[in-house]
Amino acid sequence: MRFRRLGNSGLQISEIIHGTMRHPAGAVDEAELAHHARAALDAGVTTFDTADIYGMHACERSLGKALDGVPRDTVELISKVSMPVSLSPNGQGLSRKHIMESIDGSLRRLGTDHLDVYVAHRYDYATPLEETMRAFADLTRAGKILYMGCSEWRPEELRRAVPLAREYGVQLIANMMRYSMLWRLPEQETIGVCQELGLGVVPYFGLEQGVLTGKYRPGEPYPDGSRAHDARGGRAVLMRQMLNEDVLSRVAGLGPVAGELGITTGQLATAWLLSRPGVCGVTVGATRPEHLEQSAAASGVALEPRVLERIDEILGPVVVRTEADLPRAEGA
Repeated sequence: MRFRRLGNSGLQISEIIHGTMRHPAGAVDEAELAHHARAALDAGVTTFDTADIYGMHACERSLGKALDGVPRDTVELISKVSMPVSLSPNGQGLSRKHIMESIDGSLRRLGTDHLDVYVAHRYDYATPLEETMRAFADLTRAGKILYMGCSEWRPEELRRAVPLAREYGVQLIANMMRYSMLWRLPEQETIGVCQELGLGVVPYFGLEQGVLTGKYRPGEPYPDGSRAHDARGGRAVLMRQMLNEDVLSRVAGLGPVAGELGITTGQLATAWLLSRPGVCGVTVGATRPEHLEQSAAASGVALEPRVLERIDEILGPVVVRTEADLPRAEGA
């Protein structure tokens, strides 16, 4: 496993980050999730990403159980705040009240006294940014968090937030975003602004929920047990956008490229992200422990310029670079 500094900070994270996202509602097998986290540790992963809304607190609990007994200084913990976790008017957002109450719950469930990175899950237009930054700064001074991150914040929001964070004494060091071979919207402006401001880029959905593993074949039924059969996940618009014949045919064309390198299509997609400017680590999930082992093997895979060119040629017309490129979801 290789490691990289997260943005303009001294914090080192593993190139592969184990993401524990599960649906906010519905049954979550905490024992299974804990098993996945231990498999990630065995594969050399030291950085773990979760959120209070994932499994509505269940994912934080399972991760805490999985890491029980693991020396705290050998792992990096990331959790998030702002998504709605209760019916209370103050049960969401980035108000001081919600942040201060949420951090204690996350720390308790994770079984730790601090988070390495606490992420503002989405920008809160209803709360003054100054209030949010003061709360994160106070958590830093209290030792409950070491760094601040954000997720899907726009360039103009980042330009306001970074100097404000510096003024209040909190280090804002990362922006998490949907980013993949197929989804390159962040390349328009966001990634450049992150680099300018010293923020590390941390992609999620790097495999587009399994589409970029190549397991969905054009003209063939979806594999049994795959996310495409899940009404809460696979049938969501974000995935259905990619489950069309044009995209699947193009992704199938990546197979020979990966084969020549002795890796899988999924590993190629992850290595591609790790080759992109500003990327510090790639968040990957798994439905089976062996998937984590496969993803971890992408760390350190170098892609030559000719390989990157072939990828661009193969995917070409189906890559989403602007809003106008969004594919039509099958059945929409």
